[in-house]
Amino acid sequence: MNFTASTSYDGVLERDFTVGDVPGVLWTPVNATEHMPLVLLGHGGGRHKKAPAMTGRARLLVDAGFAAACIDAPGHGDRPRTAHDEREITLMQQAMATGEPVGPIVVRYNAHLAERAVPEWQATLDALQDVIDGPVGYFGLNMGTAIGVPLTAVEPRIAAAAFGLFWHDNLVETARKITVPVEFALQWDDEHIPRESGLALFDAFSSTQKSLHANTGAHKELPRFEADSAVRFFVRHLM
Repeated sequence: MNFTASTSYDGVLERDFTVGDVPGVLWTPVNATEHMPLVLLGHGGGRHKKAPAMTGRARLLVDAGFAAACIDAPGHGDRPRTAHDEREITLMQQAMATGEPVGPIVVRYNAHLAERAVPEWQATLDALQDVIDGPVGYFGLNMGTAIGVPLTAVEPRIAAAAFGLFWHDNLVETARKITVPVEFALQWDDEHIPRESGLALFDAFSSTQKSLHANTGAHKELPRFEADSAVRFFVRHLM
């Protein structure tokens, strides 16, 4: 792990890093010790490691005594897009512009991204554990779920995970391999993800401790208090 920049504000130490050619950011309390719980943050599609949702969730986690880390997904943030990325993004934009269902394209493209991102996350976690030695959780919605479900299924160091806002189509069999505690959020009136699809993904997790948080509203109207709930979830299971 190569730390490239650092800054501190309001008790939070923010350090940019790279693992190979993958850029990321680590947030810890300014007075952090080596042993503390760590939550990996998966950002959404079209976003990046320092998107407001990531920095906001990181701040909540740091205030609760956690370290938090996020890396740019392939083709996002500071990482270049491949020709495949460009084709899929163009197809998604065309579907949204014409009112066609975007789900099949998102599911297909995010599965491709997950194949690339899962080993990157595992290499990043290897490096992070040289700095932060403690139990590990994962928190990601939308594309963060598309990447986080296969990551959690194969990564035994992840002891709890918060997911949500994604289709079940190609994740059901993978979700059945997950037995750690899960908190799952869905929007009851999601205009992109059918309610039945979100419920099917929640149902597929083999976890004996799992909770479903369903809120009224459209896809982008997930209440902010769900981030607070996720932090409490990690406090229960990682501290």
